[in-house]
Amino acid sequence: MLSVALACIVLCSGCAGSPAPTAGPTSPATASAAPSDQDVAMARPGPFESTGDSPDILVQSPRPIDADLVARAAATQGVARLEQFSLATFYREGEAITYAAVDPATFRQFTPGPTAVLDALWDRVADGEIGLRPDLRTALAGPGDFVTLGNDDNAQRAHVAAYAPLVPHSAIGALLNERWADRLHLPKGNALVVSTRFAAPGPVVRRLRRVLGTRASVSLLAPNVVPDQALSAVLTGGSVAAAVGSFSYTPNPDGTVDPEARWVRTHIRTERVPVLGAVTCNRAMLPALRRALTRVVEAGLAAEVHADEYGGCYVPRFIGHDPSRGLSFHTFGTAIDLNVPGNRRGTAGTIDRRVVAILVRCGFAWGGTWRYTDPMHFELAAIRSC
Repeated sequence: MLSVALACIVLCSGCAGSPAPTAGPTSPATASAAPSDQDVAMARPGPFESTGDSPDILVQSPRPIDADLVARAAATQGVARLEQFSLATFYREGEAITYAAVDPATFRQFTPGPTAVLDALWDRVADGEIGLRPDLRTALAGPGDFVTLGNDDNAQRAHVAAYAPLVPHSAIGALLNERWADRLHLPKGNALVVSTRFAAPGPVVRRLRRVLGTRASVSLLAPNVVPDQALSAVLTGGSVAAAVGSFSYTPNPDGTVDPEARWVRTHIRTERVPVLGAVTCNRAMLPALRRALTRVVEAGLAAEVHADEYGGCYVPRFIGHDPSRGLSFHTFGTAIDLNVPGNRRGTAGTIDRRVVAILVRCGFAWGGTWRYTDPMHFELAAIRSC
């Protein structure tokens, strides 16, 4: 079984033309990962020593969890060990990617055995590279095994250290070291992974929920667990993420979600824009949408955008109504679907490419260029004038 698991781990040095890491944070692979890798490099963790812990419970919040609350969680009956880290999401071609910024020396305990013991992987994560789940390789990794961490024009890039299984039964698809938290504007320490070691985790989940109250959500990390408590949405990736804000949300059985009322009141607006009329979107997107559609009208292309085929903007739900796939970008109110009938997923779409060009120039990313195309879909990728 160990041999099979090790076969699933691919160290990227040598497998895609990347040079082998050297004994410091200035290896050639890392040097290309960021403008200044010294900003994100940290001490290498050294040889692995197992403590026997496993990831049984995940705690998450849209905001940092303060030290007092962490201490109370650690003192909860049945908690053998916990690890605080930062957790957030960015989007790549319509898919939600959850990533964690961690201390490689201690967080490795909560990954599967073959991953945890691979010293070279954790050394390179400490150097500033990224560990990526194998199933995300096709969707995320570009030439030279680089990953773009966000949607903005100036989004950060990191080199993949290895493709390896990460935290079982969680949505975490990528791991970076904790010094990336500032560079990516993460809320520091907004998550905990908990080991109950020999205690049954179910009762510990209930105790932690009493201790943490509404300040954080507590989920069991086990197969086929349906979320039964408010979860957290923390979007990162640049100026758009900063404007959108973070929030808690409650999942519904039909795959829709209910974001917290305070965030909806602050960020979601119904306003009129050219061509489409009244739309309900995130306030951060409305100026860009209004500018783009004004340019469409000025170009004489208003008839190419069909108001009666508008598919919505703020539509809070999971991708495909499936909780395992994460939140749809529409949940943040920063995506729109245009001319729906003629622009289904997997097709080239019939939308006028001159309209597409205007929207892209005004800061929108277009789903028509994705590997699995979605030509009706436009999402705000950068806040800029046009």
